[in-house]
Amino acid sequence: QCLYQFLAFVPPSNESLRKPGTASVMVDTQHPLTLLLNSSVGDRDLCKIQYHFGEFGNYSLVVKTLSTSTQTVSCDLIINEGPINSYLPILFAFLVYMGILAILIAGRLLMKIDPVRNWVYKKLNPRATDRMINSELGSPNTTDSINFDPAPQSWSTGSRQRLRSLDTFRGLSLVIMVFVNYGGGKYWFFKHESWNGLTVADLVFPWFVFIMGTSIALALGSMLRWGSSKWKVLRKILWRSFVLILLGIIVVNPNYCLGPLSWDNLRIPGVLQRLGFTYLVVAALELLFTRADSGTWEGRFPALQDILPYWPQWIFILVLETIWLCLTFLLPVPDCPRGYLGPGGIGDFGKYPNCTGGAAGYIDRLLLGEKHMYQHPSSGVTYQSTMPYDPEGILGTINSIVMAFLGLQAGKITLFYKDQPKQIMSRFIIWGIVMGIISAILTKCSKEEGFIPINKNLWSISYVTTMSCFAFTLLLLIYYLVDVKKWWSGAPFLYPGMNSILVYIGHQVFANYFPFKWKMQDSQSHAEHLTQNLTATTLWVIISYILYRRRIFWKI
Repeated sequence: QCLYQFLAFVPPSNESLRKPGTASVMVDTQHPLTLLLNSSVGDRDLCKIQYHFGEFGNYSLVVKTLSTSTQTVSCDLIINEGPINSYLPILFAFLVYMGILAILIAGRLLMKIDPVRNWVYKKLNPRATDRMINSELGSPNTTDSINFDPAPQSWSTGSRQRLRSLDTFRGLSLVIMVFVNYGGGKYWFFKHESWNGLTVADLVFPWFVFIMGTSIALALGSMLRWGSSKWKVLRKILWRSFVLILLGIIVVNPNYCLGPLSWDNLRIPGVLQRLGFTYLVVAALELLFTRADSGTWEGRFPALQDILPYWPQWIFILVLETIWLCLTFLLPVPDCPRGYLGPGGIGDFGKYPNCTGGAAGYIDRLLLGEKHMYQHPSSGVTYQSTMPYDPEGILGTINSIVMAFLGLQAGKITLFYKDQPKQIMSRFIIWGIVMGIISAILTKCSKEEGFIPINKNLWSISYVTTMSCFAFTLLLLIYYLVDVKKWWSGAPFLYPGMNSILVYIGHQVFANYFPFKWKMQDSQSHAEHLTQNLTATTLWVIISYILYRRRIFWKI
């Protein structure tokens, strides 16, 4: 439902020289396009062609007059040079990483052979080698700290082993986030969707919020069992929320390049800001109702022991969601239809060019000011919207709290059904199915036609339920492989997952420095971009591994 945009003017043919009029243009290849050819005389539509062009292809649209009396023309699309297969670099990168993985697995198997292991002992320091071989990649000594990637404790007081699946899940989300932020090889599916819909880039942030909620449930219960008072824990929650928000505003903010006093255009919302505020609300909410002893609930309906004792929390979350729905669909927005969820710009046939985000954008512009919001939203790419819009704005934070609360529910499941992996996995399955059904109802299983479309910019409730469905499913799979069957150690995602604050801030601060970035020979090459982005991401995994081996963990 986009307005047609002027592409080119084709001059008339030169009859005397028998030379046709020509015009050269470059078009987008992400989506199928509709080309409309108009006559300059009478503004009559001559032909309309729908086609999905390929990257670096060369095409000709040949227009011929068939009859001057009836003014009929023919339009034929000719492929002069076929498009390239832009996905070959991804295949090559996949094969390289699979080769490295095969070598590591083969090396690990060889080390189980006594002669090989003895030979290694002779060549290397026996003590260091023994530590390297026999290490189970265990967790660091945990402290009583609690942050947005806290050290979840096990359920028995006699053991302090971490749930490695949580670190692995967090690390997987973080690695994808780093790769996407570095450019994702300039592939469209590694960029955020322009408006409605999902790409790979849209998955990682809500997963990160989800696992933060899971960690809150485990860490708070552990701290209280080890004797910390609720007031002491609350002070830690307040302090860490403040530090996260401060880091987001001052450190992870491109405005710092303009100097320490350049506050006129400082972006106030952001990823760390949203994490900090979401953490504050969900952790404080859990602190009010958590118990030091998370034993079996003695009330009715024992199958719902992870839900019913916390009914005030659910009422609070439902009230929050009601506020989001009322503000989104009932708040009057000047010059915009009530309940508008569109991108503005040329979307919706250009009827509401300044209504990007509807109530969400209006609230941010009203409370924060346009200069303190994100100035280049993803909607500007396809829909050519000119209004600033912040995907980490105020209204969307309500649904990020809901996302973290659903992650908190996953943490409660692991607490209440300790030492019962079948119960834990079955409940993850049930929650995943429930969230999927809610998403199907809200979206009508479509991208654009649902009651509430999936939209990362708006953090719509359907986006939250869909991402929660994926998160419960993925956590189930990782939990089964890592903590139940122990078929996978969680490497290499385990390492960045245990140093997530350092990796996230570091990859932002050093994004434009070598060896994370360098001057490329061909800026249009997917292969060069993919090589650079994968190299930078791999370096952060290596850095986190080195820090892990040295037992260095940056906590807030």
